[in-house]
Amino acid sequence: MLRWRTVEDDPQGTLFRDEELVDRHVGRGEFRGLEFFHVRARAVINQVPASSRMPFSHTINAYRGCSHACVYCVLGDTPVLMADATVRPIVELEPDDVVVGTERDGRYRRFVPSRVLDRFASRREAYRVTLADGTELVASADHRFLTGRGWKHVTGTQQGARRRPHLTLNDELLGTGAFVEPSAIDADYRLGYLSGMIRGDGNIGHYEYSSRQRRDVFHRFQLALADDEALLRARNYLAYFGVKTGEFAFGEGSETRRPMRAIRSQSAVAVARVESLIAWPEAPTTAWRRGFLAGIFDAEGSYSRGILRISNKDERILAEIGGCLTSLGFRVVVEPVHANGVRCLRVPGGICEHIRFFHTVDPAISRKRAIVGRAIKNKADLRIKTIEPVGLELPMYDITTTTGDFIANGVVSHNCFARPTHDYLGFGIGDDFDRKIVVKVNAVERVQAELASPRWGGHAIAMGTNTDPYQRAEGKYHLTQGIVAALGEAANPFSILTKSTLILRDLDLLQAAAARTDVRTSFSIGTLDPDVWRLTEPGTPHPRRRVEAVGRLNEAGIRCGVLVAPVLPGLSDHDDQLAEVAKACVDAGATSISAMYLHLRPGVREHWMQWMQRALPDRVAEYETRYAGRAYLGSRQQKELAARMDRMVAAARRQRHRH
Repeated sequence: MLRWRTVEDDPQGTLFRDEELVDRHVGRGEFRGLEFFHVRARAVINQVPASSRMPFSHTINAYRGCSHACVYCVLGDTPVLMADATVRPIVELEPDDVVVGTERDGRYRRFVPSRVLDRFASRREAYRVTLADGTELVASADHRFLTGRGWKHVTGTQQGARRRPHLTLNDELLGTGAFVEPSAIDADYRLGYLSGMIRGDGNIGHYEYSSRQRRDVFHRFQLALADDEALLRARNYLAYFGVKTGEFAFGEGSETRRPMRAIRSQSAVAVARVESLIAWPEAPTTAWRRGFLAGIFDAEGSYSRGILRISNKDERILAEIGGCLTSLGFRVVVEPVHANGVRCLRVPGGICEHIRFFHTVDPAISRKRAIVGRAIKNKADLRIKTIEPVGLELPMYDITTTTGDFIANGVVSHNCFARPTHDYLGFGIGDDFDRKIVVKVNAVERVQAELASPRWGGHAIAMGTNTDPYQRAEGKYHLTQGIVAALGEAANPFSILTKSTLILRDLDLLQAAAARTDVRTSFSIGTLDPDVWRLTEPGTPHPRRRVEAVGRLNEAGIRCGVLVAPVLPGLSDHDDQLAEVAKACVDAGATSISAMYLHLRPGVREHWMQWMQRALPDRVAEYETRYAGRAYLGSRQQKELAARMDRMVAAARRQRHRH
């Protein structure tokens, strides 16, 4: 017997605060490798928050966790602003990391260093909040964001138990504005960085000397810096292009001067190679421009009291700086020339533009990226445009910081969970989601009781919005079967989303229910390629069997549609592959067909890339480029995929009608 543990001083409660743990069972036979944790739920029909725009208001989930083991449903890539103005996915943060928090100072909140005390995970219903500047925030209903009117939860109600301050379409969030997704570091970026750094701080010389015996030429390249970060980057980039350098102490430190180290080479071939590497390109690429700005900023730039400048005497270098900034969308202010001939180029726009500069060009020297002390005030349009449920229960990550907040996805987020280390029952619900299944053993009787209550309004109920109701555990417990029967007997409308052909076991129950009320079903079928299926969905039925199930359901009078997901770029998104899925689903009588690209969340990304390195090494670079710094493809690619699928479905339907 295991005991459920609650946290008395946590207003959020535990993840399953309304359920009582009964016991634990180890799966045997066909369920080997799974563990089942029995709970008795106080309520099974869950109400969707009032702010939801989903076409249903209530859900039922008899299980928590899913044995399908799909490799693409992991969350954790939300970017968090670090104290050095870089960003890092929240899933990668560890205790003692220093992020950016905020503190109120007079009229404004200001950025301050905030130490991470803990990081933990839970499994929560996901909501997508879209802002006017295009930022998309995925968070749980209980997460809080800072608005101009204070902290607000993602969802809530005006009355009742869920009454609390919550986001509305009239709110505006506070923060820095959307983070720029980091671009790949390629050869052009490295060349640009070396050009900016060496032209700014390096020394290249050719010196003739003679002795009694001969006349000779001395060659030297040298770069001396007080910041090891930039020196190491320059040395590594030179090595990338085949230039080896030696490192040595250049100058000792004092009370007013930091110690300096230097790298150098005195080989004629190496010095000539350095000169060729920093030559001005005839047609600089965007990557070269980013690298050049990073290098010249490390060499000659400064960021102090909210002012970002880059200085130099050389008119050609100044022209290149201005041109690169302009091409990347930054405004440039040319300041008057100083008495010593130095001119400064300034980047206006406040903290929002300065963070965009740091993220766009990625300078190496962290002390020059210090944004702490700056006030949160900018012109970023952070008005809320939409708040909608994702329709899935996803692993959510959160951190506890010394300031009680942090900057995630460009907006100020609150530490929304104040609970101890997330170790209830001795396992992590994020990591063990696919093999440790929580079973609401009294789900059927609770549904019957709730449907019979005079307070129940006969609302439509959606199943499969969080976990698959026909996963392997259903073959052992038959809870979905009992729930379908109860809904049918009560003539209560419902829908089911699944990947499992086990739904056909309940075909007679579904038909009986459809004779009394509105019943809708939908299958997830990402591809008909058996190799892709084995890779991404090892615990699900073969996709051809799922297509057959779509046909059987529709033939039986049960409306069934198809979600084509995940579509894998370059592997399952070719026209012939998508057309094959579209034709099969149309022939099966699918009532609706839509498509969605693959998401590569942290953890999944590493597994996927390792597999590709072994099986498809020629595609690794393609995926690294496609998903560089992000978990999913952009909206343009998603819309293009949707349009292609619509055309293929229309063509398949025309062909079917002709025959």
